[in-house]
Amino acid sequence: MSQRSLRQQLAGGSLLSLPGVYDGLSARLVEQAGFSAAFVSGAGVSFSRLGQPDLGLVSLNELADCIRQLTEAVSIPLLVDMDTGFGNALNTQRSVRLLEQAGASGLQIEDQQMPKRCGHLKGKQVISTQEMVGKLNAALDARQDADTLIVARTDALGVLGFTEALERAERYLETGVDAIFIEAPQSYAQMQQISQQFAGRIPLVHNLVEGGRSPVYSNQQLAGLGYRIALYPVSLLHRFIPQAQQLLQHLAAHGETRSLAATMTDLDGINQLLSTDQLIATSQQYAEEG
Repeated sequence: MSQRSLRQQLAGGSLLSLPGVYDGLSARLVEQAGFSAAFVSGAGVSFSRLGQPDLGLVSLNELADCIRQLTEAVSIPLLVDMDTGFGNALNTQRSVRLLEQAGASGLQIEDQQMPKRCGHLKGKQVISTQEMVGKLNAALDARQDADTLIVARTDALGVLGFTEALERAERYLETGVDAIFIEAPQSYAQMQQISQQFAGRIPLVHNLVEGGRSPVYSNQQLAGLGYRIALYPVSLLHRFIPQAQQLLQHLAAHGETRSLAATMTDLDGINQLLSTDQLIATSQQYAEEG
């Protein structure tokens, strides 16, 4: 990998801002915008590739195929949302091995019951702390590359309360994971308490999903609280959807897109973005050598 690993970037001390990616094009856009890493959100994969909500419908093999496509398209490291590990501790181990082989630089696992759902939806359920600790230990034992980050996420706050979420985070920290993610804090005061308890001991992750329940909204606020990773899991899709709807409504009503040219890229633009000329030149070089 030509870029610094997630572990190396995290050691640098600055907040990492990770936009969500879900296919080769979104990953290229993020890389070309200058971001040093990206986040593969389970929600983003389900929304974009399946056209389904974030209800645990993406399979392990579908996720692994997505990661392979992304790592072929870009060189920046990817933090991958592996949901619940796709089963018990043994399933988690296989998931870690398969996703590492596919190119994941970091893996996030949560303590929801299957079938899981978006962390900002009601009706979540969580497994026992003991079972999650076992799954985290299994994940740590299964990773083949010491640089691969293992991020432990708890969804207990919205189910069992803030105190339980803090207690689980302490237990997960003890396993030796690389970062802690307490999903969906309900107030700034809760985020301050999370920071006071953990920020000096382990990197903290936070979800900045538009329309979610986060009491903060910017990298600056997160950095001020001592958090280290800011996730923007579906920002690209949240921006794309209304613009796509507007274009389609215009096309249906007027039967043309030329009047929208100033707000669109075109064939030349997308070929430039994807380095088409460079690939054609490489092909011609091999043809001449042959």
